[in-house]
Amino acid sequence: MYINDIHILTYVVAGVIGLIIGQFIDWCNIRLPEYKKIFSREFFKEYLKNCKPKYLLMVIVAVLYIALLYFKGMTIETLKFMFLIPMLISAFAIDLKLQIIPNRLTLTIFETGLVFTFAETLLTTNFGISIFIDRILGMLVGGGIFLLITLIGGAIAGKEAMGFGDVKLMGALGLFYGWLNMILISVMAFLFAAVVSIIILIARRKKFSEYIPFGPFIVVACMIPIFVETPELLFILLKIFSLGTY
Repeated sequence: MYINDIHILTYVVAGVIGLIIGQFIDWCNIRLPEYKKIFSREFFKEYLKNCKPKYLLMVIVAVLYIALLYFKGMTIETLKFMFLIPMLISAFAIDLKLQIIPNRLTLTIFETGLVFTFAETLLTTNFGISIFIDRILGMLVGGGIFLLITLIGGAIAGKEAMGFGDVKLMGALGLFYGWLNMILISVMAFLFAAVVSIIILIARRKKFSEYIPFGPFIVVACMIPIFVETPELLFILLKIFSLGTY
């Protein structure tokens, strides 16, 4: 039986891999903030013996992996996002809990992005130099936008408006998405942050001066272009900001 030209067993395998990686993310979330090695003997000696299944993480990754196969098929882009999604989820969880994005995690995203940038460039017909340029520009645009906001916000407010972890994360993510998607991701992240911040302030759960981690909003915004094509996403955002007049 085939679904969207892909055998159903392939979806099953992707789901099982997603379940395993979902549990592994929990281990990463424990080790990365402590600057400890991910691949170590402690994983087998301590963690697997005492850990409880993290069903939410497992199901989320499994569903996203299956969705990736359905929407993008058996492509290098699918493989690329299968590597990225667990790292995004880890960044979401760690920043939400501890308000930091570990440098080791950001560096791994950067290194993985470089590998896939070169792979996509070499595998594209007639040597896709345009892909390489797009990804490098994505890194510069993603990091540049947030660096500018951080510097200007710091100068105006007299304190750090945004963590440099967010700046480095956006730069690394640019290697996966390209420059235009990084602009759209930035817009969506700030839109989500504005809506959630207003809700939180109205609910009086945080004071205006309290810090709200921005990493989770970046991660949510990054998930959308994986499944929504850039022209469609651009159209939707234009509709939103033009109040439907576009």
